[in-house]
Amino acid sequence: MKLHIRPWGMVITIGLLLSIALSGFAYAALGDRLLGRGSKGSEVTELQKKLVQLGYTVGTVDGKYGSKTEAAIRRFQKEHGLRVDGLAGTQTIKELKRLTGQSTNASGKAVGYKNIDTNLLARAVSAEARGEPYIGQVAVAAVILNRIKDPAFPKTVADIVYQPRAFSSVDDGQINLAPSASSIRAAQEAISGSDPSGGAVFFFNPAKTSNKYIWSRPQIKQIGNHMFTK
Repeated sequence: MKLHIRPWGMVITIGLLLSIALSGFAYAALGDRLLGRGSKGSEVTELQKKLVQLGYTVGTVDGKYGSKTEAAIRRFQKEHGLRVDGLAGTQTIKELKRLTGQSTNASGKAVGYKNIDTNLLARAVSAEARGEPYIGQVAVAAVILNRIKDPAFPKTVADIVYQPRAFSSVDDGQINLAPSASSIRAAQEAISGSDPSGGAVFFFNPAKTSNKYIWSRPQIKQIGNHMFTK
């Protein structure tokens, strides 16, 4: 027995398949496909919003992957040790989602920071870590947030920053200067849960400090000119 398929039936079938495919494409989630110059759609819009949330300039959030969005991705990749290719691939999107999502600790429970003053945190980072690599700026912000969780320290960013003799930038007035763009991003990244310091609650410049107490603290790692310690 021969199977007869009428032309109009084939048209309907093909049209239905195309409709389903296009529908799936239109509602694709961020991370479903590689994004690059010329990409358009809701995933690009979400990508742009995440970049803006972290302090990167993308121009208009319009769902179009243009030169400004590509430049923002390249900067993000460079500052986070990712392959700098201007494409929003798996690793880049994964890192963006991690930094803009809910912060969690090792147990997966949400990490809550109360009374966070992002601007003051950014000013402290800018004043204390100006000229340091970006990851070092995030580490300095993380130190301040780590102190909030430590019972030996005050419980707000303001009380920690302005604790007597805690930070030299308070004594010399640099804390009052406007924060740099990178320090703002670093503060936001630390609040999102990133901690390159490895849990440090102190940092110092070995070339400029002879204080016996700070040198006695268990050292974790050095990033740029700063040593981070327990």
